[in-house]
Amino acid sequence: MLPAPAAPSKGAKKASKAKSSRASGDKKCKKKRKESYSIYIYKVLKQVHPNTGISSKAMSIMNSFVNDLFERIASEASRLAHYNKRSTISSYEVQTAVPPFYFLANSLSLRLLLRKQP
Repeated sequence: MLPAPAAPSKGAKKASKAKSSRASGDKKCKKKRKESYSIYIYKVLKQVHPNTGISSKAMSIMNSFVNDLFERIASEASRLAHYNKRSTISSYEVQTAVPPFYFLANSLSLRLLLRKQP
């Protein structure tokens, strides 16, 4: 015959309670991470204007602007790769997809920044 089971210790009770709560389906759902460019936008803002802040609504607008810009560049680069019968988007397609005035605006703003400093 089998011996009678001993009374469970205090730690065993706690462990059994923890297991039973998980078994009932009350699991904590992990919050899904949402990717955004907000930290990068904030870093650039602080480099350009250290004393200026940005509201959450303005950050949302900037984030959607950057997403839209990347989407347009990617679709144009994809179209160019398809025209040239290539299966890979290279830096050439991306540079061709970006309109020239983006580079022009970047160089003009750089010149203005350098000219302001004594």
